[in-house]
Amino acid sequence: MFERRSLSLLPMAVLAVACTALGLAWVVEPLVAPVSLQVRVAFVIGGAALVMGAIKVALRQAASAATAAEQYVARLCELDSDALHEEEQLDRTPVRREDARWRELCQRVRSRLCEFARQADEVEMVRAGVEVRLRRVTSERDQLREILTGLSDPVVAVDAFGEIVVANGSAERLLNLSGTNQGSRALEQLDRCQELLSLLTETRRRRAPAQRTGELTLASADGKEHCYRVSCRSLAQQTEGSAGSTERGAVAVLTDISSLKAIQKRNAEFVSSVSHEMKAPLSSIRAYVELLVDGEADDDATREEFLGIINNQTDRLQRLIDNLLNLARIEAGVVAVNKVPQSLNERLGEAVRVLQPMAESKDIRLVAEFSELYLGVLADRDMLLQAAINLITNAIKYTHRGGTVIVRSRLHDKETIFEVEDTGVGLSPEDSQRVFEKFYRVRKDREMAQGTGLGLVLVKHIIEDVHGGRIELESELGRGSTFRAILPGLAQISA
Repeated sequence: MFERRSLSLLPMAVLAVACTALGLAWVVEPLVAPVSLQVRVAFVIGGAALVMGAIKVALRQAASAATAAEQYVARLCELDSDALHEEEQLDRTPVRREDARWRELCQRVRSRLCEFARQADEVEMVRAGVEVRLRRVTSERDQLREILTGLSDPVVAVDAFGEIVVANGSAERLLNLSGTNQGSRALEQLDRCQELLSLLTETRRRRAPAQRTGELTLASADGKEHCYRVSCRSLAQQTEGSAGSTERGAVAVLTDISSLKAIQKRNAEFVSSVSHEMKAPLSSIRAYVELLVDGEADDDATREEFLGIINNQTDRLQRLIDNLLNLARIEAGVVAVNKVPQSLNERLGEAVRVLQPMAESKDIRLVAEFSELYLGVLADRDMLLQAAINLITNAIKYTHRGGTVIVRSRLHDKETIFEVEDTGVGLSPEDSQRVFEKFYRVRKDREMAQGTGLGLVLVKHIIEDVHGGRIELESELGRGSTFRAILPGLAQISA
């Protein structure tokens, strides 16, 4: 390397020596020997020519070196990342021996470029991995957002600083949360629901993971009150700038349990009603049994009277239990149903014959007005007969002496209809809305007849749940009522 540099500097050295020699000759020569002016001028011209030749040689070498450097740089620019690793690639560029120093310099540049290419490949691989993870995280975030948006249960999450970070649409509508930027919404915006605010605050402030539950009542947009079960648990999140420190947020999920509460209330009312209905006959039976045991019935007539009352109360209790069992079986869907094509008029006629003595005992006209057409229905014989008997019995019970009960049947389009019309006490609009509830009995009419309040409920289940029909009621207080059962006819079922 040193020799090549020495050779490249030789023209400049010769030029320097020649200039020095000329200068010395110009100064010293007059002192040594007088020379003519022509000789001195010849010396100057020769020295100048020598200088010009040296400069020309130096410029030619510089141009050749620049050309070699340009060729090597151009060759480097043409190489891709794979070819950079092949050392012989630079040897394909012809260059003079004295310009080989540029090849060594370009080799060093190539080595650095190879290192940069390797680092770039590693960065590209890392970038591709990060991009894949970012797409996966973005997809999971979008899925979670869709899930939260589609949830009907309100969901609210707060961070360690008490700001709402997540609130789905249900929560925003229920809690009247405002503001488009969720991150800037403070927990105090839940001012309309202090119970939820307290649960989230207490859960968030606990150092250890915690879970709390509670119940609260809120009014929806339509003004109806709904009961919610709140499940609140803490959320751990890493604190910025401290790897070992965590702060805790909290998330609350509100589940609407209004229907469950209504069912629990109805069940409680049902148990209370059953207990009350059973208590009356049992108390009567117990009282008369105690009278018999104590010997209060001295004669046979009194004992027969007591035993008759006990028998009537036992029948009443048996009817109550049978109705309860029938309702339970129908509602549970385990009742045995045997539907066969049959004549509706035959079943209604059978029910009228069964209840004719009961109507005559109250001096009530029981009239059958059946259609002359054949009204075929696909029904369970016993259940259809039970529904007809319950409707006619109910009409006879709540019709005064001398009144009339009419049982009709007719065909309307493809539906078969039978209805029971009476001239009894009738129902108010409020009573008409509740008459099909379990154990509901009109308070003012309880003295007219005994009952369990389950007969009409059983009719509704038989007509609607078992046979796919519907039950309708038209009533006017003091003028009477008409119960109408509409069943799909055989033609409608076949279609």
